[in-house]
Amino acid sequence: MFEPSIPAGREVTTVTGHRSVPRDDPLPAADSEVPAEPPAPVPVLPRGVVVLLGTGAAVLTAAGLRTFSGIVGPAFLALVLTIAVSPLRRLLIRRGARKWVAGLVALIVVNVVLLGLAAAMFLAVAKLATLLPTYKDDFAGIVDDVRGWLADRGIGTDEIQSALQKIDFGQLLGVLQGWLTGLLGVISNLAFVVVLLFFMSLDATHFADRLVEAARIRPDVSGALLGFARGTTRYLVVSSVFGLIVAVIDVGVLYILDIPLPWLWGLLAFITNYIPNVGFFIGVIPPALLGLLEGGWETLLWVIVSYSVINFIIQSIIQPKVVGDSVGMSTTLTFLSLVFWAWILGPLGAVLAIPLSLLVKALLLDADPSTRWMSGLISGAEVKELPAVPAPEPEPEPVQPEEAGAPAS
Repeated sequence: MFEPSIPAGREVTTVTGHRSVPRDDPLPAADSEVPAEPPAPVPVLPRGVVVLLGTGAAVLTAAGLRTFSGIVGPAFLALVLTIAVSPLRRLLIRRGARKWVAGLVALIVVNVVLLGLAAAMFLAVAKLATLLPTYKDDFAGIVDDVRGWLADRGIGTDEIQSALQKIDFGQLLGVLQGWLTGLLGVISNLAFVVVLLFFMSLDATHFADRLVEAARIRPDVSGALLGFARGTTRYLVVSSVFGLIVAVIDVGVLYILDIPLPWLWGLLAFITNYIPNVGFFIGVIPPALLGLLEGGWETLLWVIVSYSVINFIIQSIIQPKVVGDSVGMSTTLTFLSLVFWAWILGPLGAVLAIPLSLLVKALLLDADPSTRWMSGLISGAEVKELPAVPAPEPEPEPVQPEEAGAPAS
């Protein structure tokens, strides 16, 4: 049937008397084809070149972080401590406290904990420095006993001398004191960390509101940062609670075995609980050596067996059943992150290896929907597309009490 053409911009009256909307373009023909979708854009650079450029950028970034480790390490420590006390600040705001009061209380709490750990470490290392030289004769006697035990089993004197001459008690003390001094250096730059904590606590009172505003523009990035904060908080809570339990039990065992400075080794066990995989071995070596010097081989074995049983029961049986996987990273990746961050930032990098890796994961994987599926690969869980983490709700305003004598409505 013939259909008249309608000129552009003219009104048309239908048979029923209704006017149609003026048209600027003529009606398309009945057999007109729908335009095809444009082809997918071709990447400018080949994938291999992109991988090489990304690897080079990662190497330069790692070199820069290692160069400025004296600034990056304490700054990230202050950030982690600010995140650790954020649940307390939010709880106080929900209970009606003003935001600045909640921030001040959180700042006081984190500074008390930090300064308390620093004071305990300073005192313990000072006592250790005066205690270790008294065991020099005991160490020489242990070396003579080992030499006689090896000689009774047919090992020649020359081989014994060449092996035992490499064991120097002074070098052993230097290694132990150097490691403890390096661990003490983690919190020795207190002025810088405390100042950073002050400014970060001020910013944290309004950061949730800013994150809500940012989520409207970049929801993926905001969700990734929120996931990093939640994962870090969960990891710190789990490690602190179970690390404190392990440290208290270790101190009791060391008291029973009459090992010197049991509170120092309990504090060391608590700190090394934040070091994945190898923290247990770092925490058991010093008290085991003191047990050898103080009570002989039997005390050494008792210390090692006690630490191993406590660590296995609490951290390998009880902790996974209570909290499950609080990190979201595979065992291999956890160990590699420990080695990498310890190389970049020193002892502080070993303590903060998990939060640092969680931040890198949030920025490089979780913030981009096209790479978010890789989170399943590095966590050892089922590989699937992860939804974006929703942005947080703005923090509620503190509830102000009604003024006295105000008329009731």
